[in-house]
Amino acid sequence: MEFSLPFEGVVMPLEKVPDQVFSDKLMGDGFAIEPVNNALHSPISGEVISIFPTKHAFGLKTDTGLELLIHVGIDTVELKGEGFTTLVNEGERIEPGTPLLQIDLDYVKKNATSLVTPVVFTNLPEGKEVEIRKTGYQKQGAKGVIKLL
Repeated sequence: MEFSLPFEGVVMPLEKVPDQVFSDKLMGDGFAIEPVNNALHSPISGEVISIFPTKHAFGLKTDTGLELLIHVGIDTVELKGEGFTTLVNEGERIEPGTPLLQIDLDYVKKNATSLVTPVVFTNLPEGKEVEIRKTGYQKQGAKGVIKLL
């Protein structure tokens, strides 16, 4: 599976996410990124399977059946969609780099707990895990940031 970074920003382990549901990997294994740009792009080839009504989270499915959740920021459900503009629809085919969401970073930064965005694989097969190969500041679209083991 090819995976490209969905945001430009600082990549970190899930354990650093200021929300226990993600930091304890209750939703699945993955990583987090603190975005510095305002456009979320698809990291994979596949399909948009869900867009939360509050526009802060996306469910994506790879061509190989892996599902991932991209949850933009922490406590952003409280914003009720404010600061987010969706650019795709559920059921839409996506490729790495397809724009998914436009974000008003200043608004979200002021009104949410954190901009840190967990990217979680929700249905990893038993015994599989996510290895983070690059942390710190990375460019949007960067490859080789994570590997599934």
